[in-house]
Amino acid sequence: MNINELNSNEIMPGFHGKIIHGSDFTWVYWEIDKGSSLPEHKHINEQLMHVIEGEFEFTINGKKNLCKKGSTFLIPSNIPHSGKAISKCVLMDVFSPKRDDLG
Repeated sequence: MNINELNSNEIMPGFHGKIIHGSDFTWVYWEIDKGSSLPEHKHINEQLMHVIEGEFEFTINGKKNLCKKGSTFLIPSNIPHSGKAISKCVLMDVFSPKRDDLG
């Protein structure tokens, strides 16, 4: 499998995702437009978020973090989080269990 051959879908405004589902996890490669916002939400899935490129303001449980290339965060199940792309960004998320609500 080659990431360049995966289809990209705009999951929410400005958030373009390439998604792979395993039996117990979901992996998402995000290309995010500058200024795009992720509203506060939570889910049962644990989430590992990693910044590949750009700057992303990531708020976890009310605490803001300026994330740059190499930043990685583990978001436990049911913890509120939100974010905003300060620049054009590339992020990678891994969710467990898999996210059936993502294409």
